[in-house]
Amino acid sequence: MQQDYQVYSSGSADLARNNVLRNTYRLLGLSMLPTAAGAAIGVNTGFSLLAGSPVVGSLLMMAVIYGLMFAIERNKYSSTGVYLLLGLTFFLGFTLGPILQYSLHFRNGAQLIGVAVGGTGLTFLGMSAFGSSTTRDFSGIGKFLGVGAIVLLVAVLANLFLRLPMFQLVLAGAFMIFSSLMISYQVNQVVKGGETNYISATLSLYISIYNIFVSLLQLLLAFGGSNRD
Repeated sequence: MQQDYQVYSSGSADLARNNVLRNTYRLLGLSMLPTAAGAAIGVNTGFSLLAGSPVVGSLLMMAVIYGLMFAIERNKYSSTGVYLLLGLTFFLGFTLGPILQYSLHFRNGAQLIGVAVGGTGLTFLGMSAFGSSTTRDFSGIGKFLGVGAIVLLVAVLANLFLRLPMFQLVLAGAFMIFSSLMISYQVNQVVKGGETNYISATLSLYISIYNIFVSLLQLLLAFGGSNRD
């Protein structure tokens, strides 16, 4: 009887983890719709928080983003968390307007945007597949990623004042590596049962995808952008 109970419990746990992963991917897919809408509005309006003062605009944008992230985590067990998450994805899509406009000034800008989208998608598929299929437990790298997130945040804040183009490219590369690892870690946590809330999991994966896209596009523009004649 005890063995039957253990089998039943194991099956229930597997079902619960699969549901979390399924709901995470569904919400992640849904979040791309407000992102696309926000990006379209951002490109067409030409509005940028950085237009007046890059430092103040960046700090304001970060305050809004982290404020929404905090609110999402506080409401992750209710439908309010979903609405807040979709609001965040719309805002982040809107903030893509300036870099997308800048990209389109290049002769091959549209192509580079497409490459960045495709590269981001392939990176997500590859890293999430690895995170879900590996037998290794990634819980041990959680602290490493936590420290990495703090280091990157400090570096971003420092470059707001330094404004070094080469350092920005180094940051872009670092964000790509960090975000790729974060995708595998987050998916692995869901599969192993370390993350049981699909809203939190979606938030983490979305931020990673966003960072990979922006970082990859920056690198492509720096090394492959062709000026118009």
